[in-house]
Amino acid sequence: MMIMSIFISLSFYIKKIKDMLGTTIKDKIYNLPLRVKFILSFFLVIIAGGVVTLFFGTRLEHRTIISMAQDKVKHDLDSAWMVYNEKLKDIEDIVSMSSKMSFIKNAFLKHDFNNIKSSLKKIKSEYKFDILTIIDAEGLVLLRTSETGIKGDDQSNDPLIKKALEGKTVKAAEIISRNELLKEGKDIADRAHMTVIKTAKAAPLSYKVEENGMVLKAASPIIDENQNVIGVLYGAILLNRNYEIVDQVKDIVFKGEKYKGREIGTVTIFQHDLRISTNVMDKDGLRAIGTSVSQEVKNAVLIEGNHWIDRAFVVDDWYITAYEPIKNYQGSIIGILYVGMLEKPYIDLRNNVMLTFTIMAAIFVIILLGILFFITSTIIKPLNSMVIATNKIAQGDLDHKVNIDQGDELGQLAKSFNKMTKNLNIANKKLVQWGKTLEKRVEERSKKLKDMQDTLVQSEKMASLGRLAAGIAHEINNPLTSILINSHLIREKTDSKSPIFENLNLITEETERCSNIVKGLLDFSRLNPQEKQFADINDVITTTLNILKNQAAFQNTHITTFLSNNLPPLEIDKDKIKQVFLNLMINSAEAMPDGGQLTVRSMLSEDNKYIKVEFADTGIGIPEKYLNKLFDPFFTTKSGGTGLGLAISFGIINQHKGNIKVKSKPSQGSTFTISLPVPD
Repeated sequence: MMIMSIFISLSFYIKKIKDMLGTTIKDKIYNLPLRVKFILSFFLVIIAGGVVTLFFGTRLEHRTIISMAQDKVKHDLDSAWMVYNEKLKDIEDIVSMSSKMSFIKNAFLKHDFNNIKSSLKKIKSEYKFDILTIIDAEGLVLLRTSETGIKGDDQSNDPLIKKALEGKTVKAAEIISRNELLKEGKDIADRAHMTVIKTAKAAPLSYKVEENGMVLKAASPIIDENQNVIGVLYGAILLNRNYEIVDQVKDIVFKGEKYKGREIGTVTIFQHDLRISTNVMDKDGLRAIGTSVSQEVKNAVLIEGNHWIDRAFVVDDWYITAYEPIKNYQGSIIGILYVGMLEKPYIDLRNNVMLTFTIMAAIFVIILLGILFFITSTIIKPLNSMVIATNKIAQGDLDHKVNIDQGDELGQLAKSFNKMTKNLNIANKKLVQWGKTLEKRVEERSKKLKDMQDTLVQSEKMASLGRLAAGIAHEINNPLTSILINSHLIREKTDSKSPIFENLNLITEETERCSNIVKGLLDFSRLNPQEKQFADINDVITTTLNILKNQAAFQNTHITTFLSNNLPPLEIDKDKIKQVFLNLMINSAEAMPDGGQLTVRSMLSEDNKYIKVEFADTGIGIPEKYLNKLFDPFFTTKSGGTGLGLAISFGIINQHKGNIKVKSKPSQGSTFTISLPVPD
């Protein structure tokens, strides 16, 4: 019924608008009924605000969703590298172990290698090697396990063979020419042979066929009883059309997840810019072997050697992707490792969320228009009475009174209007006086409301962030623990001279740092109920100073105390208040790296309702632009800090129904003042 009334009223006023078409546009606007002006103005404000909100909301939501997806795909790429490196390490371990077998050394002593071929073939078959070959100390092939029987060719220029002849076991990804692959067998060479397929958004290719192959290769020295290198055993697995690694990564990371019948996650190994091992499917539902990487990714990863974490066009659709270069033993880029997720699910999610918000906003606008129609009715009717009264008074009828029985501002206005007709001068004086009084009260009330609002906003923000921090910390803690344990285990199994040993150290250290941050998050979110008891605040200050005075950070700090006597006892949680004092005094000491003066005061407030404790230092001070952010979680100006210390301190004081204030200027020191309520 209300909506119907709105439309009937609007129709009436639209008719009036049409009747005024002969006037100027400015006159048309001025002559519109007040109700129409209210509704149109309100409607225009809502529409403008809605459009702006939807525009920026869409952009913000898009950035947030895509950023989360990019973070995930970066972690997925790390998992892919783990599988890739584990496979390469397995090849190295098998080759190294096999090179130490006695039957190989005996073959060198007897110069008879034909009898060990069957044993090496078993190793090759069991561990799915494509190549397993013995080379003498001069770098000449003594025995191939392939059926070609080719031997005697020189492999001494191979960088891995050269290093193995120096007595070291090495591994790397390498590119092998077709001629070398043919020595191992035509079937191997044919697996590497690929016809290049024209791919959308890819760089133009100058070749139509790829005949070389990419292998994961390891070489290990064969050492006699006198510790002399008498030969080398090397083995390799051809990656071309070998889907073991890419499918294993997809199963681990994406677990077969699909969206509208399509695989969400894909993994690819590129030989240069050509897909040689992938689970990206083409339009025919086949693996997209022989397709090329996009032009922009090729420039960034293959040519410039950078990582790529962004959206990219993959074969026939857009994906959120992560690419990193694959390098050979000499550090040259020979390929790319890629992990990507279909972009469409995230775009659809964004669109669905924004559609939902739009529908909700439209419903809300309709409801607000109904409410506005009702509200304007309560305003317009009394105003019409006022208009009639002013017309009669303008005609000289000063005895006319406005009959409005409402108790709101309009009713008060009517009474004031009636009084004005009796005694205009008296009413004017009263109105001026009332205005002054009202202004003063509004100013006082506004100040109180602002203080209360600031405290409430900060408290609500801290509580919400506490819950968010707890959720994030609990969700991150388990996978973080798993990463830390596994990185320790991998590091223990890795030779300290290995190229990846420093990387493993970095992973371990950074994971431990993440663990400390998570612990800080949990501390921030677990502001447990206080165990309050009556205590002398001066005793708490003294105890805290005794804890800190022998610490190294306070050796150059001169501490002065001014503690008021006969302060009333406070009902506080001593341990938590001590934690706050410790945090503030340590911050003061850190703000005075070259030494300085720390002054601690305790006093009763002027109204006797609070005990104030001040911590004033002569340190470097705090820039004004940071003062409003000091108690925000994760805000810190200290290198390596978590930004939770002052946030936790704020929460503790807030639990005690007190407050913390700070005054500071750069190069003039800082003063933190804590106010704790005195019990009744």
